[in-house]
Amino acid sequence: MPETGASPLPPTSAAPSAPPARSPLFRAEQFVWLTARVLEQRLFAHHFLNGDPDPVETALDAYRNEDGGYGHALEPDLRGPVSQPLHTGHALRVLDAIGRCGGQRVERVCRYLTSVSTADGALPAVHPGQRGYPAAPFIPIVDDPPSDLLATGPVVGLLHRNEVWHAWLFRATDFCWQAVESLEKSHPYEVEAAVAFLDAAPDRSRAEAAADRLGRLVREHRLAALDPERLADQPVAPGYAPGEHHFPYDFARTPQSLARAWFTDDEMTRSLDHLEAEQREDGGWPVRWRQWAPGAALEARPMVTIEALRTLRAYGRFVG
Repeated sequence: MPETGASPLPPTSAAPSAPPARSPLFRAEQFVWLTARVLEQRLFAHHFLNGDPDPVETALDAYRNEDGGYGHALEPDLRGPVSQPLHTGHALRVLDAIGRCGGQRVERVCRYLTSVSTADGALPAVHPGQRGYPAAPFIPIVDDPPSDLLATGPVVGLLHRNEVWHAWLFRATDFCWQAVESLEKSHPYEVEAAVAFLDAAPDRSRAEAAADRLGRLVREHRLAALDPERLADQPVAPGYAPGEHHFPYDFARTPQSLARAWFTDDEMTRSLDHLEAEQREDGGWPVRWRQWAPGAALEARPMVTIEALRTLRAYGRFVG
């Protein structure tokens, strides 16, 4: 243990002077050092302490399998070693966040995605190889899983944004267009996946038209909580946990997102005020989805905390 009065951070080049004591960022930093996996510790340092991306990539390697996919509970609600599309999509988000979403690593990922694709070239939410390992009870495991926009949309969007070209992308992109443009009833996570695709789809005019229609659907079906002061009046999607609301910032993570046009300035301001106020006394943000195992919940909170900080910073609410 460090001596009394010693700095909580070792003197490394990746950890410059800490944020002001008791600031929201300082409190979040302490929460991350206390509870996070090495990967999220490295990500926090990269995003907020000028940390180098190399340690992030090294930490991510621990989750990579020989088939080019990722497993080992990278996505905490799926336990066990086997590669899964949701784990692999999570890995791509990490690589994108550090500017490393390309090259041989992503070529191997695309080969894995091809190997687990459904008949129409898209991704299932969960490959049946998960059977026999612990998984959240709200994630179904079936022998012949269907194509899933929630799994496919964010992956296709990330690859397009990073100008990755691979044969797998052609049919997967077609699937995303068909799925997004045919949505009539949906739920918040599926809409978020659609936005992740549309924000990076190469055909910008088509993406803008699809986003405009999707925004009307979100408001018509009350999928976004527009008034955080009246959450008791806000419906929760079927199958979601009590209080598992979604807010404008969940759909428009940055001001540049097509989903930003769905909400007025006042609605976005109220949602960001609510996000700021959600920071807990321990410095972390809460997990809103159903918590089914202590380990999964513990691992998820630092991820949610980093995402909250990045969203607030994207909107100019620097939390240092």
